[in-house]
Amino acid sequence: MSQVNVSRAQRITSTQRTARLHSYDKEKIGLEFLDDVHPAVKDQFAGATDLQTFLKSIGDLSLDDRKRLVEQAFVLFNDNFVHLPFKVAMHGVNPIQKLRLMKHRLEQAKASDLESALSFHSEMLMIFNSVRDLHTNYLLPFPFADKFAFLPFQIEEYFENGEPHYIVTRLVQGFSHPQFKPGVEIKMWNGVPIRRAIELSADLHAGSNLAARHARGLDGLTIRPLIRSLPPDALWVVIGYTDLNGVERELKQEWAVAPYRPTYIGTDADSLSASAVAQGVDLEAQITQEAKKMLFAPEVVAAEVAAAADQQAMLSTQQALPDQEIPTLMVGVFRAQRVKTPSGEFGHMRIFTFNVDDPQAFIKEFIRLVELLPQNGLIVDVRGNGGGHIWASEGLLQVLTPRDISPEPTQFINTPLNLRICQRHEKNPTGQIDLSPWVPSIRQSVETGAAYSSSFPITPVDFANQIGQKYHGPVVLITDARCYSATDIFAAGFQDHEIGYILGVDDNTGAGGANVWTHALLRTLLSVPAPPDPETPYKPLPNGANMRVAIRRSLRVGKQSGTPVEDLGITPNSRYYMTRKDLLTGNVDLLNKAGEILSHMPVRKLNVTTTTGSGKITIQAETLGLTRLDIYIDGRPVKSIDVTDGKQSFDVPLSTPARLLEFAGFKANEYVASRMINL
Repeated sequence: MSQVNVSRAQRITSTQRTARLHSYDKEKIGLEFLDDVHPAVKDQFAGATDLQTFLKSIGDLSLDDRKRLVEQAFVLFNDNFVHLPFKVAMHGVNPIQKLRLMKHRLEQAKASDLESALSFHSEMLMIFNSVRDLHTNYLLPFPFADKFAFLPFQIEEYFENGEPHYIVTRLVQGFSHPQFKPGVEIKMWNGVPIRRAIELSADLHAGSNLAARHARGLDGLTIRPLIRSLPPDALWVVIGYTDLNGVERELKQEWAVAPYRPTYIGTDADSLSASAVAQGVDLEAQITQEAKKMLFAPEVVAAEVAAAADQQAMLSTQQALPDQEIPTLMVGVFRAQRVKTPSGEFGHMRIFTFNVDDPQAFIKEFIRLVELLPQNGLIVDVRGNGGGHIWASEGLLQVLTPRDISPEPTQFINTPLNLRICQRHEKNPTGQIDLSPWVPSIRQSVETGAAYSSSFPITPVDFANQIGQKYHGPVVLITDARCYSATDIFAAGFQDHEIGYILGVDDNTGAGGANVWTHALLRTLLSVPAPPDPETPYKPLPNGANMRVAIRRSLRVGKQSGTPVEDLGITPNSRYYMTRKDLLTGNVDLLNKAGEILSHMPVRKLNVTTTTGSGKITIQAETLGLTRLDIYIDGRPVKSIDVTDGKQSFDVPLSTPARLLEFAGFKANEYVASRMINL
């Protein structure tokens, strides 16, 4: 290189370096933006503080309280935790021994020698997190229990040429900055490259597989539900980013702590009820979703309040227009809209949660919404859904398929304590809880040495099949690694019953294959019916602390019958890599891909109306994609006819009063559609 060229290169390098240094934002951004948040969440954020102020409110934890917490954790792991053998083998951990050592240290300790309460909580969290089970949790006491720590922006991942990129996608209302805007790319996090920072964050969470850990690590960069994780170590973060003009900058942002909003939906997991016993929910995901709603979708919070105040105003019987949402009674649960793609117009049904107290009402509302959407193809989107009521997730499957639904069977681990619980609720006087099916095999394990009980479904078979198919078009299910628990069970049932195509934005779902019970529920189960069990090992926990445990593991049906869901998750038919346009313009490429898949799947139609009179039922049927229709009355076959696309009318004799009319539609000899009508 000539001397002239060297000098020119040196000048360019020097100029670029100077511009870069001048481009950094040196100011620290405080919490003033909270003064301008959306009115729907203003009262909630009135209780927000900076992290340093929150840390001053943390009290101490006595020696006796610590002993009680360790003792109760030992009971859950040793006597209730259904995945213990599996987790020990798969992850090489030993939570029982860790708790023994912790108990031993506490027995030797003096109150004056105790480490801080934060250190104790940290050790308990590490033990629970070591088994990588988002159902099995140490839930921190007050002041952590009802709060979350957050930064005022959301970071999401997209791919370009196979490489991941991390951009800011949403800001809290009221937060503004001249350069830090949606679309800027995050490069560094407190001096650590962003991909490594996500890995470090993932270690604080309990994702069951690599995809789940990565997703939790990404969420944990900006939102921390403090009931499940300790506050950040740093009072603020220094974010290195590239702005929309390609200039490298830095932003210093304080952490804030706020109470999360009591949700309008869901089940009291500590209550003695059929709903509490049928829970399959990731608590951390539920709170994270609620926090995101408060921070980035306060209009949804406002809509939930409006729906609760005036339910009738939320109802609609009008067909949806393209990109227009249909009003729903369950605002935080469903979002239904028609989407226009290059492959055609299809229905898009987003299910944010299965955490409802009334699964029957949940299914009924889904049916109402889906009947207002196009019938030629449906996109069911469960990304980010942390689960909820297992009956709701498995009961919904019947709406989408003519097949009989086999709910996933579940097993207890065989222990004397689980036997006591099940025996106590063989014949519950309230009729809400019946654990009798599991009793014989747990009792027999004393002789057989079997690790697990026999398997029986949590969702009653009758409930899972009482309504039958209501949507006859093709269905694509979109999943991600944040799908957990009852949503894992839903995705497994969708795949096992061959309902449609699964398109995953991650390699698999979160892999939470269990029913979860709280420590408080376990205490109650041994307290009723009266008199309470005098030898119950469950003792009250101090200061609002709680624990949860995976109590019954779920097994798959169909071609993968007997395979556990835990840790393995559900592998999609194909993987989709999110694009920048997806993150910034409403999942446009993702929905186009789903529409393309739907356009290559067969469309069916089976609409039926009936008129009864003069010893017969007159049936008007509209069919598409069918060649034969079989009719049953109260389970007995009465007629079989050949059909073509279009409308046809025929009569069926009716000699005695009937209750149920069923239609089975075939393409050649393949059973492809059904319809049930109550007479």
